[in-house]
Amino acid sequence: MPSATTTTSPRAGTASVRQAPTPAPGLFLTLIAVCSAVTAANIYLAAPLLSLMARDFGSAPSAIAWIASVAQLGYAVGLLFFAPLGDSANRRRLVGGLTLVTAAALVASAAAPGVTALAVAVFVASAATVIPQLLVPLVAERAPAERRGRHVAAVIAGLFAGIVAARVLGGLAGQAFGWRWVFAGAAVLTLVLGLATVLVLPSQRRREGPLFAGLAALPSVLRHSPDLWRACLRQAGMFGAWSALWTSLALLLTGPEYGLSTATAGLFGLFGLTASAVAPPAGGLVDRFGAARVVRSAYLLAAVSVPLFWLGGHTLGALFAAAVLIHAALVASHVANQTLALTATSTPATANTAYVVAGFAGGAGASALAGFAFSHFGWGGVCAVAGVWLVLGWGLTAVRRDGAQERG
Repeated sequence: MPSATTTTSPRAGTASVRQAPTPAPGLFLTLIAVCSAVTAANIYLAAPLLSLMARDFGSAPSAIAWIASVAQLGYAVGLLFFAPLGDSANRRRLVGGLTLVTAAALVASAAAPGVTALAVAVFVASAATVIPQLLVPLVAERAPAERRGRHVAAVIAGLFAGIVAARVLGGLAGQAFGWRWVFAGAAVLTLVLGLATVLVLPSQRRREGPLFAGLAALPSVLRHSPDLWRACLRQAGMFGAWSALWTSLALLLTGPEYGLSTATAGLFGLFGLTASAVAPPAGGLVDRFGAARVVRSAYLLAAVSVPLFWLGGHTLGALFAAAVLIHAALVASHVANQTLALTATSTPATANTAYVVAGFAGGAGASALAGFAFSHFGWGGVCAVAGVWLVLGWGLTAVRRDGAQERG
C-alpha cells in the first residue's frame, strides 16, 4: 500500500510534491466518479425546481426561468478562471476550497429570501462547482496509457449520472420536501464527497508562474495543437446538435402534437442514463481503436438520429429511438474527444478548459438558434439546426488530418 512520501523535482522551477496516501485504483476512480456526479448535478438543480421557486416567491415560472441560465453562465465563468489552475495550483487545496465555496453557496441558495439573492448564490455555486474538470485531467495523468480511455469514461459516466439525477430526482425531491431542502441536501453531499476526495488527492505544485497563466495561454495552446483544435470543434458540433434537440424537446412534447404534462415530459430525461451506460464501453473502444474512429462512429449515430427526431414530430416511438441514439453518440464522442484533448499537450488542465468551453459554446449557440427555429419553423426547424451543427463540426475539421491520434 502506498505511503506518504515527499519528493523534490530536480528540475528548476518546480516545488516539492507531497504524495498523499491513496486507496486502491478502483476505489480512487470510483470516489472521483461519484464526486463528479454530485458536483455536476449542482449546475442543473434549479431547472426542475423553477415552478416551485416561483410559487414560493409569488412569481410566474416564466419570470424566474432565467435562474437556470444564471447557473450555466456561472459554470462557464468558473471553467475559464478555475479549471486552468489545475496545471499550476495545489490541486488538493484548490478542490478543497472550491468544495467549501460551493457548499456555502448552496446553503445560501436554500436560505435565499428573494429571486435576486437566489440568482447570486446559484451563480457562485455553479462557478465553484467545476471540480469534475479538475479531476478528469488527474485521472488521465494517473491512468495507464492502455486504459486511459476507460478511466476517463468512468468519470464521464458519473458526470452524466449526476446531470440525470439533478433533473429527475431533484424534481421529485423538490415536490416531496420543497425546493429549499433540495439545495440544502446538495450542499451536504457536495461537502462530504468533496472533502473525501481531497483526502486522497496528491498535494503538488508542478509549475511556477502567474496564477492565471493557463487562462492567458489558451489561444496559444489551441493554435499549436491540431489534435486539441480538432477535438474542440468536433465536440462543439456534437454537443450543439444534442443541445438543439434536447432543449427544444419539451416544447414539442407539451405542445399540441402530444399534449403531455411537464412532469411526464421531464421523464424523457431518463434517456440520459443511456450516456452513463455507453461511457465505459466507449472508453474501451478508444483504448483499442483510437479516438478518431470512435468520434467518426459517434457522428454517424448522431446523423441517423436527426431524421428519427424529425419523424418523432409525429411518432413517439421514433423519439424514443432517436433519444437513445443521440445520447449514445454524445457520450461516445465526449469520451473520445476529451481523452484526445487531455493527451494533446503538456498542459492538460488548460487544454481541458479549452475543450469544455468550446463544447459549452457550441451547445449554447445551437440552443439559442433552435429556440428561434422552433418559433418560426416548428420542430423541423430544430432538426435542421442539429443537422447543420453536425455538418459544421465534422466538415470544419475533416480538412486537417495530421496527428497520430487522427490516423488511429
